[in-house]
Amino acid sequence: MEEIRACVQIEGVVQGVGFRPFVYGLALEHDLKGWVLNDEKGVMIEIEGEKKRVDGFLSGLSFPPPIATIEKTSILYLPPLGYNDFEIRGSIEGEERVARISPDIATCKDCLNELFDPHDRRFHYPFINCTNCGPRFTIINDIPYDRANTTMAPFRMCPLCSSEYHDPSNRRFHAQPNACPECGPTLKLFTNLGKEITTHNPIGETIALLKMGKIVAIKGLGGFHLACDATREEVVSRLRARKYREDKPFALMCRDLEVIKRLCLVYDSSRELLTSKERPIVILLRKKGAKIAPSVVPFQKTLGVMLPYTPLHHLLFAEGVDTLVMTSGNVSDEPIAFEDREAFDRLKQIADFFLVHNREIRTRCDDSVLKPLKGTVTFLRRARGFAPFPIKLNRDGKSTLACGADLKNTFCLTKGNVAFLSQHIGDMENFETMSSFEEGVELFKQLFQIEPECVVHDLHPDYLSTRYAMDLDLPRTGVQHHFAHALSLMAEHESVGPALAVVMDGTGYGEHGTIWGGEFLEVTVRGYKRLGHLRYIPMPGSNMAVKEPWRMAAAYLERIYGDLEGLKIPFIEGLNLERWSQIGKAVSAKINSPLCSSMGRLFDAVSAILGVRNTVNYEGQAAMELEQMVEEGEMGEYPLEILEEKATLIVNPDPIIENIVEDIRKAESPFIISARFHNSIIRVISRMAQRMREETGISDIFLSGGVFQNHFLLGKVWDILKEDGFKVYTHQKVPPNDGGISLGQAYYGVNR
Repeated sequence: MEEIRACVQIEGVVQGVGFRPFVYGLALEHDLKGWVLNDEKGVMIEIEGEKKRVDGFLSGLSFPPPIATIEKTSILYLPPLGYNDFEIRGSIEGEERVARISPDIATCKDCLNELFDPHDRRFHYPFINCTNCGPRFTIINDIPYDRANTTMAPFRMCPLCSSEYHDPSNRRFHAQPNACPECGPTLKLFTNLGKEITTHNPIGETIALLKMGKIVAIKGLGGFHLACDATREEVVSRLRARKYREDKPFALMCRDLEVIKRLCLVYDSSRELLTSKERPIVILLRKKGAKIAPSVVPFQKTLGVMLPYTPLHHLLFAEGVDTLVMTSGNVSDEPIAFEDREAFDRLKQIADFFLVHNREIRTRCDDSVLKPLKGTVTFLRRARGFAPFPIKLNRDGKSTLACGADLKNTFCLTKGNVAFLSQHIGDMENFETMSSFEEGVELFKQLFQIEPECVVHDLHPDYLSTRYAMDLDLPRTGVQHHFAHALSLMAEHESVGPALAVVMDGTGYGEHGTIWGGEFLEVTVRGYKRLGHLRYIPMPGSNMAVKEPWRMAAAYLERIYGDLEGLKIPFIEGLNLERWSQIGKAVSAKINSPLCSSMGRLFDAVSAILGVRNTVNYEGQAAMELEQMVEEGEMGEYPLEILEEKATLIVNPDPIIENIVEDIRKAESPFIISARFHNSIIRVISRMAQRMREETGISDIFLSGGVFQNHFLLGKVWDILKEDGFKVYTHQKVPPNDGGISLGQAYYGVNR
């Protein structure tokens, strides 16, 4: 029989996911000799024996462990060396790091069985894990992914744990966070004044406190959560008041899927998301009569729910607790707290107690948030469970740092043909978020050994991310905000164009000092042509118009009707006309009133006119609540007008506003008006897409921007465009909101 030796290099997410034990078992199964090890690219294997057996081994590599991902396999055949056995060797470091790091993974079934087995030595141990689950990204300091390079390094394994760790046949073989009650991390419970509560059962005490209506800060994988009983209105209201979070929805963690089914409509696609190894927060329709405190999600028909994803979470639900508010441990718009001292300092005015462990969190990482749609998903926030999983690009290019936008910031680094998109960083409004951004960039550069050759940023000169880019000693390029939105979606689908793009959001720095947000573009990876946009209107008070939608409503109504005093609708009757007159003078003088073409601001205006929301407490609130009001089944729509000015298509929304006012005068239901408005915008997009195709001959169309988080709108637009013969692309890997901007910027840098 012919004997051969195969040298195999495997790249992808193959470290810390049980890949080497899998290779070891596969080699023994085929009676082959050689070795396997982790290196800076991923996993390297040398295998030798009969050719037929080697071929069988190589075929078996196509079915890796469940949380591993193979991106590339290279094989070189050489003469045999005469190995005597098969072994797992220690990691080696090379010159170039391209190894992928696994995201944090939810507790697996095997570990859960042990967690609740009274005869197991890890019974009720809140840090149980194995190679198939547990912390990864949030504990790693450097690669290779070995224990010495993680925050588990201070915990020396006991003899039993060490035996498991070194046994290739054990599922804890080289599980870097491996530990037990004898040698691993421990929990302690404190008051908000920092006084330790003496107890042998911190989790049991925490459960009792939660049942008593206390708010507890709980240290998790990527930071602290603030937890409380989700069924008690007085407790949830207290949390809102302390956190300075007036209306923004709180996430819920439920004991199991059956509890979620009592609260929400759960379909097959939703169930798969909820029970996936990533365990994201999933946005679902709430059932009528769901027993949840009203303050959990004010003014909305949905709930953001997730299942427990750490052993600690599972134990919190072990004694009669069904549903907890589990919201990010922060104040207002600050980043999530992840260090103990920081958490006590920032959260002591919110939490009554702190449940803390002594395993350091290296990288803060919030929960991911997704919405299911037509068998796919829309990311609202991409973080735990997904970051830093890479996104494959269409080609190799210069190593690029992309700095993202101002709101919902992420950054992105590229190497070769892959992009490493950061976890959600947050709104760049304070020192803490900026520090998190800078620390994250440095960590990614270190982990993936990337030294950027260029930097790409938003055109807005006042974004903190732009200023950061300007301070770097690198060639730099600014990319228009909405072009970057389109590019982020093109990057997902490895498209280089030409294509059509509909990009709709709240605000983005446009050309000639204007604010864009309702854009119809022809795009390639190298540039764009603006084929059309929403008709410009002043933003009275600039950013104040974002926080106070009544300003946009007044601006639209004044443009259409002139004198507002004679307009007899409830919105005008409740308007301070004297104040508006003063603001109107500033608009007329073009003071602090930039022109905008924003679809988000149009949604705001309609929301205010209908009496839904005159002011907002969080970004996008007015539009979100307007979406919640849509009367299902209403097919009516309002007239629309598309003008042409200097070869550019202009969507004039004024006829829509006029007909909304007429419906209000007729005392039509605001739910029906909301549906008709949404239907009108759907028709606008459809008509504009047809006009753009007539002009360009292009049928590929990309839908991006924060407005497309509105699933009523997105679903209907998707259907009508497909019926019209378009090939429609939507986001499935990164958010359509500004959380995806950095990927689009990076894609531009790679393809320059």
